[in-house]
Amino acid sequence: MYRITKEFHFSASHQLSHLPANHQCARLHGHNYIVVVELSAGELDEHGFVRDYHELQPLKRYINEAFDHRHLNDVFGHDRVTSEYLAKHFYDWCKERLPQTSAVRVSETPKTWAEYRP
Repeated sequence: MYRITKEFHFSASHQLSHLPANHQCARLHGHNYIVVVELSAGELDEHGFVRDYHELQPLKRYINEAFDHRHLNDVFGHDRVTSEYLAKHFYDWCKERLPQTSAVRVSETPKTWAEYRP
């Protein structure tokens, strides 16, 4: 199995107001998110690729336009915008456009991440 990954960055705020008031994530706060998209294939295409990295540019545009320097609660219209939620959202977005998508990882900090891999 061949796998490739590409990393994207954006900064955004969110608030998980459904958590207890003393929970740090219940307060408005922000992260410098890292999104890593993984694509997999059993065979390479005629050019020797799983997928040309250039074909991931629409995801970069989508992230920059819809998420960068935004309040994620406003973007999604609810307050349950966790890393897990974002990983599934980006997975679904990518899978629709790039069938080789096999997983998406979203990091809020250098030491924490959530991954969606069906």
